Amino acid sequence: MKSIMLHPERHHKIRELFDEYIELYASRDDRLTTFFSESFSGYTVGGSVLVTDRNEWGKIILQDFSEVPGRIRIEMRDIAMQDLSENVVVVNAFFNIHLPVPERVLSREVARLVLIFRLEDEAWKIVHSGISVPYHLVQDGEVYPLNNLQEHNQVLETMVEERTRTLNEREAFYRLLTEDTMDVLWRADSEFRITYISPSDERLRGYKAEEVVGRHVFELFNEEGIAIVTEAIRKRQQAEREGNPLGFVTFEAPHRCKDGSVIWGEVFSKAVRDEHGKLTGFHGITREITKRKQMQDQIRQLAFYDPLTQLPNRRLLIERLNQALVASKRTGHHGALMFVDLDNFKPLNDKHGHFVGDLLLIEAANRLKGCVREMDSVSRFGGDEFVVMFGDLVADHTKSIAHARVVAEKIRVRLSDVYKLNATRADETESIIECHCSSSIGVFVFLGHEDSAEDILKCADKAMYQAKAAGRNTIRFYGAEEQV
Repeated sequence: MKSIMLHPERHHKIRELFDEYIELYASRDDRLTTFFSESFSGYTVGGSVLVTDRNEWGKIILQDFSEVPGRIRIEMRDIAMQDLSENVVVVNAFFNIHLPVPERVLSREVARLVLIFRLEDEAWKIVHSGISVPYHLVQDGEVYPLNNLQEHNQVLETMVEERTRTLNEREAFYRLLTEDTMDVLWRADSEFRITYISPSDERLRGYKAEEVVGRHVFELFNEEGIAIVTEAIRKRQQAEREGNPLGFVTFEAPHRCKDGSVIWGEVFSKAVRDEHGKLTGFHGITREITKRKQMQDQIRQLAFYDPLTQLPNRRLLIERLNQALVASKRTGHHGALMFVDLDNFKPLNDKHGHFVGDLLLIEAANRLKGCVREMDSVSRFGGDEFVVMFGDLVADHTKSIAHARVVAEKIRVRLSDVYKLNATRADETESIIECHCSSSIGVFVFLGHEDSAEDILKCADKAMYQAKAAGRNTIRFYGAEEQV
């Protein structure tokens, strides 16, 4: 026997698979079909038919010698292997068939088998088979030799050449898709472990394929991304339980890079199932959208945040206030909203200029943020007016007012502290400007089902003007006779 092959390890693996295939063929074992690719085609000379259905091909070859009792013996005469690429190997074999019955003629005939193996998902599968068997089964199980095979063999060789050329073209196209595109193609098993990732991932994140394959998909993301992926998985599983399996699932999530940086990716994921509908894994595409996310963030920043203080603007305040009202209605807990107006800001602004006035507004914004919890909201309403909103107080109205008063007093005292502003003059010299700027604060304590956002803003604004009328640097609650 001879072997024409350039890669010993691949040679050994293909030979093992071929020997196992012959063993199953000799025993007419149903497991033959497990060797075939989903894109299988086969050519049988005996019937001069091209078969493209893998299950149909299994039926055809399993009926060979089905009328013969016992096991047949195959005597290998010659076998040759040839690499067409790293992923495609052709096996060309010649053998004698010996039946467990008295016969001489068939044993002198030589059968020919051509198998084309292709590496698919790290497993070698048969994508094409051609067999020239020198016999023909007719009625009553009689076996007649077929000696004139030359013409059919020529057809078979032509089919192999065409199939090989098609495989090479497909492989080149697949390589173009996976290696030359910026999008990352990937596959994962049902346990969410990566089984394949295209070379684009190394260009985007810096990880080689061998550093990623076998890892859980969570390892591709940072903490924020893991939370997003977890939610996507939860939604998919919920849809499965409800009998409405999802097709493609799309989400955006931050990915970890090898150098410690983070990029954003838009992920398209689809579940893969076997012929029985059982989930076997996932495949999908990840597309980098970091610049797009940055532009979206910039647009949102301009739309919802004050460019000077970086605080939420009036538009975002209304949105958050409505959310707080919904939460208050659900929990029965009160919330509070404060209008904060800087006293005598205009004279200071006129005296030192708008640049110093802007520095004062920035410092006031920072002080306000330092007086409240991270979950609370501080926004610039316009000019020298700020709004502070905090929700989830308590259900008791009196206790909620008492808590709001403590926070309001903390804000009043902090804003009245001296301001030391570092101003740079036109000649680029720096100077420290000290100034005082107190505040007038109006407060309204609300409950979700009783008040609207518009009413709450109006009430807090009126209370703020009451504080100014009372001499400034003071606090007033709207409807003091009711709220205090």
